[in-house]
Amino acid sequence: MNTGEDLRDRYKDWALFKRVLIHLKPYSGFVFLAILLLLAVSVLNLAGPYLTKIVIDDHIKAGDMEGLDVIAAIYLSVLVFSFVFQFFQTYLMQYIGQKVMFDLRSKVFAHLHKMSFSYFDKNPIGKMITRVVNDVEVLNEMLTSGLILIFSDLFTLFGIFCVMLYLDWRLTLLVCIIFPLLATATQVYRVRARDALRKNRAHVSELNSFLEENLSGVDTVQCFNREEKNYEKFYSINKERLNEDLRTVKYNAFYMPSIDFFSSLAIGMVIWFGGGRFVQEEVQLGILVAFIQYLQKFFEPIRDLAEKFNIIQTAMASSERIFELLDTPEQIPESVRPQKEFQLNGNIEFKGVWFAYKKDQFVLKDISFSLRQGESLAVVGATGSGKSTIINALCRFYEINKGDILFDGNSIKDINKYDLRRQIALVQQDVFLFSGNILDNIRLGNNQISLEEIESISHAVSSHNFINNLPFKYEQVLNEGGGDISSGQRQLLSFARALAASPKILVLDEATSNVDMETERQIQNGIKEMTKGRTSIIIAHRLSTLMHVDKVLVLKKGEIVEFGNRKELLQKKGIFYKLCQSQMNSERSAAE
Repeated sequence: MNTGEDLRDRYKDWALFKRVLIHLKPYSGFVFLAILLLLAVSVLNLAGPYLTKIVIDDHIKAGDMEGLDVIAAIYLSVLVFSFVFQFFQTYLMQYIGQKVMFDLRSKVFAHLHKMSFSYFDKNPIGKMITRVVNDVEVLNEMLTSGLILIFSDLFTLFGIFCVMLYLDWRLTLLVCIIFPLLATATQVYRVRARDALRKNRAHVSELNSFLEENLSGVDTVQCFNREEKNYEKFYSINKERLNEDLRTVKYNAFYMPSIDFFSSLAIGMVIWFGGGRFVQEEVQLGILVAFIQYLQKFFEPIRDLAEKFNIIQTAMASSERIFELLDTPEQIPESVRPQKEFQLNGNIEFKGVWFAYKKDQFVLKDISFSLRQGESLAVVGATGSGKSTIINALCRFYEINKGDILFDGNSIKDINKYDLRRQIALVQQDVFLFSGNILDNIRLGNNQISLEEIESISHAVSSHNFINNLPFKYEQVLNEGGGDISSGQRQLLSFARALAASPKILVLDEATSNVDMETERQIQNGIKEMTKGRTSIIIAHRLSTLMHVDKVLVLKKGEIVEFGNRKELLQKKGIFYKLCQSQMNSERSAAE
């Protein structure tokens, strides 16, 4: 199965390490201090076996009890200092890891909000959640338990090797015979574990995506009896992840015991060779005991490195995916800085606009029309004719392929996206409400709007009555998506939200489709209030909603077939006239 996660040719280990280290730069002082503490702990850990050697050869053999007391006091001091240094080092590492994770997660979140709609068309939401939550968390594990602690392990290995060489170079060279075997086992493990962990992270992303999709659409799943089929698919994805987990377990089961085997083999060789030399009085007993202790300590960092390597391998797979997202450029990059005082008058002109979601499959074909400030436009046409696409182009959710869109004579490409969108209010067919109270959903963060203003706006769009009947009125807390109120009520809230933004341009995209006929009649006056003094574009299947517009644009297969004054088009008795007649006849028949 192609998971779309194979990035091995794009990202190399060292390049990934460098990028991770860049995120440590703001905390370089803390990192430096943590490394110093790690080195101090490593040095203190090296003292134990050497003190044992001194005790055996210089004091126990000589029966020097006073010297023994001094060494015991020194050993106790080493333990105390080691504890203190380890405490501060552990706290610092966790602090650094949490701060980096906070920075990186914020960076990924901000980058996602810069992406255009086309990016989210191709990437499932569950995949994005995995990036922001799971992958960043794994990277934190590497920072706190892997990357910097490697310095300690490497320093410990180097220090132990130097001490062993100092104690007895012959025994040290004997132990070196094991190193090529250990290096070969490590290389075999590294290559295979990396591949398994990379694929594992891909399956985690796929699992999250599939789970998010099924939980979001659980009503559809149950309505069409898809439980068993979807379970089979989930089982298949889950089994693929299990297989990669078991691969990792198998490699660990091979590598970890191999370290223990090489450790025991090295100790056995030292006892065999060093014991013979002790019998021949070529080496002191204290040196032999200290050497064995150092040898045991020598393989502890190697075992730790194997575990840290596992963490790092997982983190590398996750960091590949994080940086792949961060390296994805904005499809609509900003060329103009935002202007605090930027204002639109509301003049709109489409000049020969062509647009395709997929290459050369144009949804809009040479669209040209204009609206003056304060004018209203109805866009009508069959499903798939390109009505909503005009809105997507107007709000610059997608970049048009050819032509231009002008606002007050300025190209859309010369206007900052933030400046443009805060001048436009969009009411869509499918309304999304955030978890929180009704007041927050209408304000959308603009706390300068008073409750009295919100109530006045709600009265204007006929949403006040239903809000006032709720137990906590405007303080009523809604679930995510507003699932605890009806679709019509969510639609009415979206009208209030749009009007609260005080936009220069108002866009209604099938905004009354979820409202019953009686409620629609109630909000007709609300729509008049909303469109008053604003340039408005209205898409609706119910042509009764469009009876007060100034102009009408009729689309067919992405092309303009009629455009002009509403009354003039009705007098022409063309396509718009026939659409009106057809819908009036349908409504008359339904009423009968």
